[in-house]
Amino acid sequence: MKSVCRKLRSIRLVLWQAGAVLLLLSAISWEAAGEEIQLKSGQRLVGDILKETTEELYLDVGVDVIRIPLDRIATRQAESDGESIGRSDPNVRAEDVYLTASLPVRSIRELAETYGEGVVLVQTPSGLGSGFIINSRGYCVTNYHVVEQETRIAVTIFHKTQQGDFTRRRIDDVKILALNPFFDLALLHIPEQKDMSFRPVYLSEANEQFEGEEVFAIGNPLGLERSVSQGIVSTRNRTFEGLVYIQTTTQINPGNSGGPLFNRRGEVVGVTNMKISGGEGLGFAIPVAYLKHFLRNRDAFALDQTNPNTGFRYLEPPRRQNPETPPPPP
Repeated sequence: MKSVCRKLRSIRLVLWQAGAVLLLLSAISWEAAGEEIQLKSGQRLVGDILKETTEELYLDVGVDVIRIPLDRIATRQAESDGESIGRSDPNVRAEDVYLTASLPVRSIRELAETYGEGVVLVQTPSGLGSGFIINSRGYCVTNYHVVEQETRIAVTIFHKTQQGDFTRRRIDDVKILALNPFFDLALLHIPEQKDMSFRPVYLSEANEQFEGEEVFAIGNPLGLERSVSQGIVSTRNRTFEGLVYIQTTTQINPGNSGGPLFNRRGEVVGVTNMKISGGEGLGFAIPVAYLKHFLRNRDAFALDQTNPNTGFRYLEPPRRQNPETPPPPP
C-alpha cells in the first residue's frame, strides 16, 4: 500500500512539474507574442494572430481565442518593437492616400520630435510656405495660395539622422497633383529618394475638435524653419466666405501657411492657412474634414497642364539685348 502511495505522489510530482514547464513556456510565448491591438472603444488586447481575413481576425490571448472585426480596430502594433501600424480611412481608396491612427496623448516636445520630420518647407520663385507629408509615396499637402500660379516648386525636408540631428534636404521638381482654390488646398508629389524614406503624419479620425482643446503647429513662419507654436482651439466653427474654420490661439504667421495643426496625440486636425492682421492669437486652420474630402475626390481637382485654364502662366523674362551695365537712373 505504501509503495502505491509513493508511486501516486511521484506521478503527481511529475505532472505538476510538467504543468509548471508548460505554464512557463506559455508565459514566455506571451511575452514574445505577436501584436497589441487597441479597439476604437479604448480596450487593448495582446496575443498571437491565429488567422486574419478581409473582415476579421482571430486573436489568441492565452486563455481564449477572440474574434475581432477589422472595422472595430483603431491601431495594431507589434509587441516586440512597439511600432504603430496606422490604418487608412475605410472610405479612402486602396492606394492609401493618407493614414489615420488612434495615438496616445504625449507631450508636445515628444510629438514635435516624432512628427517634425513630416513637415516640410515649400518654396516657389515668389515665396515660401509649409506643408506636410501624408504617405510613404511622397504625397504632400499645402495651401493653394502657397503654389498659386507657380510651376517651379521645391521642398526642403528636415531629415533626422541616427545621431538625432536634423539635416536639410532640398528636393526640386515637385509636381502639382491637385488644386482646390475654394478650400485653399493643394496636393503635391515629392519625387522618391533612394537614400531616404518619407515619414508621413497621421490625420485625425475625428472630424470635430472642442473649444479649449490644446493644439500646436509646426511650420516655417517668415522662413524660420521648424518653428513650433502652441495654443488652444478658440472655436471650432468660425465661418468665412461660406467655409467653416478652426479658430486657434496658436500663433500663425506668413510662412506657416499649409502646415499642420496637431492635437495632443500628434494627429493632424487642420491645415493652417491665415490670421487676422493687427490681432494677436487669431489664427485659423482648415478643418481635417475638408482635407479628407479634397483627398478622396482629388481626381476632380487634378491639375491638367495642357489645359489653358489651369490658372498659371509662367513666362521666362526677356534676355537683355545689351550685355553692358545699364546706365544709372537720372
